[in-house]
Amino acid sequence: MKKIFLIPLNTYQYISRMLPGSCRYYPTCSEYAKWQFEFNSPHNAFIKSGLRILRCNQLFIGGIDYPIVKYNPPKLMKLCQRKKAMNYWIVPKEKNLFYIIKDYDSYKK
Repeated sequence: MKKIFLIPLNTYQYISRMLPGSCRYYPTCSEYAKWQFEFNSPHNAFIKSGLRILRCNQLFIGGIDYPIVKYNPPKLMKLCQRKKAMNYWIVPKEKNLFYIIKDYDSYKK
């Protein structure tokens, strides 16, 4: 179901590569929304992405703003069974809250 929400974001990102960049934040608002939809439920992702888009204007300074998500790490046995490439770093912030940071080196291989 998450793929349905990612299709418009991927289309927008494809078109926006041809235009000059105007987002005040890193990662861009569309990349932020994409990460939210990959790690959160759709209703939470809509809310957090909408708030981020509303902050992307001249009244806010901008800067680095990584998504913060609730994440339950997998058990060690499940972690050992995975053979997928790692695309994101999950960095602890507080008790159950984590920053999501994309690993761009994993896409070069």
